[in-house]
Amino acid sequence: MLSEPRSGRLAAWGNALLAGFVSPDDAVVAIVGEDAVHRVAGLPGETGPVGLSLALGRLRTLGATGLRVALPAPGHPLGLSGPPDFNARALEAEEAVVCHGVALGFVPEVYEAGPDGDVHVEVVWHCLPVREAPPADVPSLGEAERELAEALRDATEVLSRLDVAGSGPVAEAAIDAYRARAERDGEVLAPGYPPRAVRVLALSRRVGLLVSVAYGNGHGGAVSASEMAARSEALRPVERTARRAQVAAYNAFVEERERGVR
Repeated sequence: MLSEPRSGRLAAWGNALLAGFVSPDDAVVAIVGEDAVHRVAGLPGETGPVGLSLALGRLRTLGATGLRVALPAPGHPLGLSGPPDFNARALEAEEAVVCHGVALGFVPEVYEAGPDGDVHVEVVWHCLPVREAPPADVPSLGEAERELAEALRDATEVLSRLDVAGSGPVAEAAIDAYRARAERDGEVLAPGYPPRAVRVLALSRRVGLLVSVAYGNGHGGAVSASEMAARSEALRPVERTARRAQVAAYNAFVEERERGVR
């Protein structure tokens, strides 16, 4: 959860573009990020893959007014609304984007080539029909913020008791990498998002950092199988809460539009 999901970039900057806060060129650069290129396959009216700029413009023509994120996991179809085929592909990719205003969704397929240190990454977003229904299990921003604070407190208490501290070279390297990425990335969300969404997303990333450090910090003091199981048991609901908060933050743009705030 340390890295920003590609679906988050597509939804956030796609929303900013649809609302007129950024130019098509700026949106595409932000969405592609460190990848080489992104294309969209299966877009209505097109016989082959097209570039992001054309695809986002076509979505506006088709009636899309916003983009939502889904971050599903086994047993947790977070942000999805069906049909089963789309849900299955989104679950396999562990992420997806669902349009608001037109019954279409996008699932990324990532291709990597090249030697270590010089990997060339291309992404194809597969456009598929979706069911127009409320997304599954997405909290409000207020609910997400409260849940994150509680989950962080509970997890810290349990992990401290198990002697899984955020210290040592592995943890320090993870924290340094997170800080460097945050400074490099600058904006947490695209222009036009409410400040509370920015705050919730930043907190969810910090919670994700805690989870990653705890999982990657060796055995710590949890040397027995029962203690390792207790660590996993403590982290599982924290991961779920952080994912729900991420989705709530990315989807806040559309939720505000639905409430007539924009």
